[in-house]
Amino acid sequence: MLSFQPKCWSEHGELKVVMLTPPSKLDVPDLKTAEDVQWGNPVNQEIAHENHAELKAAIEAEGIKILDYTEELSERDRQLSEQLINRFFVRDLACAFGEILLPGEAGISMRRPEYVQSHLIMEKWFSNDVFKLRENNDVKALEYGDVLILNKDAVFINVGIRTSIESVERVKDQLFEAGFSEIGIIDLPRRSDTLHLDMNCNVAGNDLLVAKSYLRYFPVNVITKDTSRFEMTERFLTRHGFEVYWLTEYDTIPDINFFNLNPETILLSKKAHKQMLKEHPKLKKKKFIEVEVTELEKGGGGIRCMTLPLLRED
Repeated sequence: MLSFQPKCWSEHGELKVVMLTPPSKLDVPDLKTAEDVQWGNPVNQEIAHENHAELKAAIEAEGIKILDYTEELSERDRQLSEQLINRFFVRDLACAFGEILLPGEAGISMRRPEYVQSHLIMEKWFSNDVFKLRENNDVKALEYGDVLILNKDAVFINVGIRTSIESVERVKDQLFEAGFSEIGIIDLPRRSDTLHLDMNCNVAGNDLLVAKSYLRYFPVNVITKDTSRFEMTERFLTRHGFEVYWLTEYDTIPDINFFNLNPETILLSKKAHKQMLKEHPKLKKKKFIEVEVTELEKGGGGIRCMTLPLLRED
């Protein structure tokens, strides 16, 4: 077992431990293949590995410990893993809710092997009291790119292409037992550019959330242990202390899918419109660390998708 226990009560607390996994060894050689595997563009894995090395170096430079579950796979499992083109999108595999770690379940079958492999390693890393693997056998589709931990009170979840409402119903009691009092459930359009919640909005601090402007038109089903009601997205977020920075123009992956290293530092793609983000007064004084991840982003996800926080200090 590892020498720490998972803990995350927010998306912006000081990051201490994160999971990061390198990309596959298989190129995606042309647009037809990319479309068939649900990627945006062809990918040269040699360049993708260079991007990954830069991402890893930027995180380590901030004193953050990086774990890679693939380093502990058997030789046979490693041979399979190195051919799984989505394996570097580790965000979806599990999520630390407070002081428990819940496994996810792949929304598409081609991603299922990496979930199985990573969960078996995490089961070795953490005790059964922390990593709730066996309690989630009935979960059908639950990818944690669809989850934002707003604060110690509230979790925001999208049910859409990759996460089912039945799965949220299955895990909601565990979230309440972990200490959260509300779960906000939104149902966003089922398109490639709205694949996960973190391609539509993202926490940028303890009191600011960046979001595509169309989200203001969507209701949120707010559930507690005993009640269920609806309120609009902005009302739900502001009630939990967040101002919303509505974006009307954006490049989905680099602009929305950034990653908080601590309350003052955001890691983002070199393709992100940094000046647009800095137009908001609460972001002007933030430290922005830019990394080249263009080749990795062609797989359809950004830096947040590539990182799984395991320990944050709030």
